[in-house]
Amino acid sequence: MRIEKVNSSIKRELGIMLELGEVGDPRIAFVTIMNVDVSKDLQHARVKFSTLSDNLKDIKAAIKGFESCRGYIRKLLSQRLALRYTPEFQFIYDKSVKYAADIDKTLEEIKKLKPAQEDPKDESL
Repeated sequence: MRIEKVNSSIKRELGIMLELGEVGDPRIAFVTIMNVDVSKDLQHARVKFSTLSDNLKDIKAAIKGFESCRGYIRKLLSQRLALRYTPEFQFIYDKSVKYAADIDKTLEEIKKLKPAQEDPKDESL
C-alpha cells in the first residue's frame, strides 16, 4: 500500500514540475510521465515517460535531458515529499503509447479494406 502511494506521489509531483517548467530543460518540455515504479526499499525508481513526437532523435534528447537534470529533480522531490529516502531515478521511454497508436491505425486500415456488409433484410438476391 505504501509503495503505491509513493509511486503516485512521485508521478504527480514530476508531472507538476514538468507542467510548470520548473526543471527548465527544453528537451523534456513536451514529456508526459506515464508510470513510476519504486523499489520495495524505496532506494530506486523507474520513471516511464512518453513524448509527443515518436522521432528517435526527440526520444534520445528527452532521455539525455532527464539524465542531465536527474539530481535537480531528486532535490526538488526531496523538498516536496516527506520520505526518509528520495530514490535514485532511472528514466525509461514508454513505447506503449506509440504501440497503441499503431494498433489503432492498423484497425482503421482494416475497416477501410473490409467490404461493406450487405443488409440482411435485402431480399433481392
